[in-house]
Amino acid sequence: MQVPAIKKQRVFYPESDGQPMAENTLQYEWIVLIKQGLESVFLNRDDVFIAADLFWYPVEGENTIRLAPDVMVALGRPKGKRGSYQQWKEADIAPQVVFEILSPSNRPLEMSRKLQFYEQYGVLEYYVYDPEHFIFNGCVRKDTEGALLDLSESELGNWTSPLLGISFHWDGESELEIKDPQGKPFLAYQEWIELHSKAKTMELELETQKRHAEMLAQKLRELGINPDDLNQ
Repeated sequence: MQVPAIKKQRVFYPESDGQPMAENTLQYEWIVLIKQGLESVFLNRDDVFIAADLFWYPVEGENTIRLAPDVMVALGRPKGKRGSYQQWKEADIAPQVVFEILSPSNRPLEMSRKLQFYEQYGVLEYYVYDPEHFIFNGCVRKDTEGALLDLSESELGNWTSPLLGISFHWDGESELEIKDPQGKPFLAYQEWIELHSKAKTMELELETQKRHAEMLAQKLRELGINPDDLNQ
């Protein structure tokens, strides 16, 4: 008698835990600042996946083993939309860099659990920032097999991410500053809007000046004057 094959039960991987991405506007602004800044840094690379508040499942078949980092970066993975980051579908590449932005509800036990998770499942750089109290912490692996090791305050004061090339500037008394590899500060969304608006205004002004110059040149030609002769 042939024994019927046991049908493998499909595992469902939730894409949301029903919780908001951020608990307050300050935390949200920092999450957006870091995500948008990183997207700008890697704008011309198609093999860098950046996400905010996306569930990461490191183990196939285990839908309770998961975390949603505030921001994560997976180098070597293509850009694109995902409902969750299922590592076995991503060439088994774990996100190498993770950022957490603290909110008032975060507790030491919770953050300790997150550190253990990131250490166990392959994160190489882990940064935690408390924007309300200007507290910045970070840890990196010296090698892929070792543990995540805390960076000292002196190191964090002017630290460059080995994997991302971005730099952190922090004195413990004022707001953390993050700069891209060219030394340009990450800009908040409103600052990007203002910068874009200024660039657009300059573009319109240059276009207006160009049209006026063309109109003047045409009038000179009608008067029998070659505009090019005036430039000699």
